[in-house]
Amino acid sequence: MTDVTILTESKKPGGRTQEVLLNLGPQHPSTHGVLRLILEMEGEIVSRIDPFIGYLHRGTEKLAESFTYTQIFPLTDRLDYLCPPSNNLGYAMAVEKLLGIEAPVRAQYIRVMMAELARLSGHLLITGALPMDLGAMTALLYTMREREMVMDLLEMISGVRMHTSFCRVGGVREDLPEGFSERVAEFCQIFPQRIVDYERLVAKNRVFLKRTKGIAVITPELAIDMGLSGPNLRASGVDWDIRRDSPYEVYDRLDFNVIVRDGGDCYDRWICRVEEMRESTRIIEQCMRDMPEGPVLVDLPQVAFPVDKELLQRSMETQIHHFELSAYGFKVPKGEVYVAIEAPKGELGYYIISDGSEKPFRMKVRAPSFVNLQALLGGATNMDYLADVIAMLGSLDPVLAEVDK
Repeated sequence: MTDVTILTESKKPGGRTQEVLLNLGPQHPSTHGVLRLILEMEGEIVSRIDPFIGYLHRGTEKLAESFTYTQIFPLTDRLDYLCPPSNNLGYAMAVEKLLGIEAPVRAQYIRVMMAELARLSGHLLITGALPMDLGAMTALLYTMREREMVMDLLEMISGVRMHTSFCRVGGVREDLPEGFSERVAEFCQIFPQRIVDYERLVAKNRVFLKRTKGIAVITPELAIDMGLSGPNLRASGVDWDIRRDSPYEVYDRLDFNVIVRDGGDCYDRWICRVEEMRESTRIIEQCMRDMPEGPVLVDLPQVAFPVDKELLQRSMETQIHHFELSAYGFKVPKGEVYVAIEAPKGELGYYIISDGSEKPFRMKVRAPSFVNLQALLGGATNMDYLADVIAMLGSLDPVLAEVDK
């Protein structure tokens, strides 16, 4: 998992020391994926960190050039695979902006509700995984229990636990299933007390506090300069959330607080996510309460499958449209667009160039995990020991699939 190379030997007043290169990863469990860190060390003291990425490269952006706009949805699922509905949402909004259309209001509520379930899924993992990285196993067992409930809800909506592919250009695939309202209401009633359990278990644990408080501090100025976003930015005291400051879908109709901390250390990045889960639960409750009746897909035969399924059975023209959309996709007007959303890891942006065909000429993904990894370089001066690097990496919560897109 690790190997060591001796660089030089130097004699100091206290005795002889050796500068070494420590190879952490890419198979090490604490790297949260196939990430390789080259650590330049003097004993236990870390003087430099060089992240090496690319071990998981799958060419998502290049593959998108050969896929129709609908076929790209499963590719977006596999960016941040802990939170696929968020990835779907950002991509769908980008294509809709090129087309000049908007999803029906009910579909927007469903999308937002699923995006917040995805936020819970991602935050629950790191809420338990960071303490586990530092030696506390129990927290992960607690958070995985509730994460299973979130996965059950996503499976009830889409039929699958992880790669939902539920969004469509112009709305969502289908309406919510019967009995879902009761299941999600039950979850929203149970979950706030479970968050209290996490805090009792970990938040005031003196060992956890020693390992995270004051470790790997990122100042507000440094966070902005490095382009950090999401909880990693707000934990440094920068009050910025795209859902509130540049609202999309129905977020401007919802009441929620943006969680901001001012310490900028590993603890603040962890507790910021814990408190955000309370706000996500509130948003889900509001979505289910305020969601109107109506269609969940635009009534636009050139782009979306027929809304009226009975018409599909008796109309030859409707069947032709259905076949052409399935086989060849739909054409998107020439142009370029950038759309960003507040994904669980931060700002997730899609930049698409259309040449007027059924496939994008170019697609670029602004993946938050990729940008947030820069903090390893910027935060190196605030980390003294090898163990602090593990805490720093866990608190950044990277997903290597969207780093190596």
